[in-house]
Amino acid sequence: MSMYVKKCPECGGTNLAWNKEKGEISCRDCGLVVEEKMVDFDQEWREVDSEAAARKRRTGAPISYTQFDQGLGTDVGRKADLYQLDEAGKNKFFRLRKWQNRISTAIERNLKLALAELKRVSSYLKLPQSVEEEGSRIYTLAVRKGLVRGRSMESVVAGALYAACRRHDVPRTLDELSEASNIEKKEIGRTYRFITRELGITILPSNPSDYIARFASTLKLGPETQSRAVEIIEEAQGIELTSGRGPTGIAAAALYVAALMNGEKRTQREVADVAGVTEVTIRNRYKELLDELELEKEIKKSKKKRKE
Repeated sequence: MSMYVKKCPECGGTNLAWNKEKGEISCRDCGLVVEEKMVDFDQEWREVDSEAAARKRRTGAPISYTQFDQGLGTDVGRKADLYQLDEAGKNKFFRLRKWQNRISTAIERNLKLALAELKRVSSYLKLPQSVEEEGSRIYTLAVRKGLVRGRSMESVVAGALYAACRRHDVPRTLDELSEASNIEKKEIGRTYRFITRELGITILPSNPSDYIARFASTLKLGPETQSRAVEIIEEAQGIELTSGRGPTGIAAAALYVAALMNGEKRTQREVADVAGVTEVTIRNRYKELLDELELEKEIKKSKKKRKE
């Protein structure tokens, strides 16, 4: 930076900042842009083809918890190398690969199987890469602390993924995890609570609004209904009506009420099936919303407008 300007011509300060992306030097004290449209003389890293890209690579793939060795391990040769070896070389090749598998630790063997299952469940639930990475990290920590001992691998995988979903605000219900992993809902919930407690993972309660878009999409409800449902949830949160109640039940009831208001009536059974709750829960939450927020008048008004 000193090769261009040493001090600000406006205030005389020397507290200058160099922004490489914009090609500017500005004064942190008075905000004056001292220099602009600067030429970048650094090395050109433009890649015109795959060969040029390969030549400029200085590192391998990034570290990832979705692989049992975090992507840092290597295998002994490739099967394609077999065609270039004689009989003695092939025997040596297979012997080395066998010993590589033998010397792997119990934790590595567990991770190899578990992370493959985690990827399968994540793909089934259409989870983003960030959630899959976080779930793999949580499972790896659980294995290293010996939390998997005495529990099925599938239940711990499901619990770790559920914790990752909660941490990244990607709403998935325990029923969906249960369907994807073929593990009972209660077992997943029990394992999830055990893992988060033992690993010291703090997870805030789910926001019912996070479930609205997914439930509305499955029920084929319009954007106006979604927006009104979110408003109803916010009003309910304002008077602490959602405290101590399941977020999926609140979200389902709010969608049911909003659908009635916008003439997109859905049965309680349809909404309950999508949300993974019972019709009794929908009815109870529905009555609470009508009584506490006085929404019955609004529903009657909307019905009158549609008749007119």
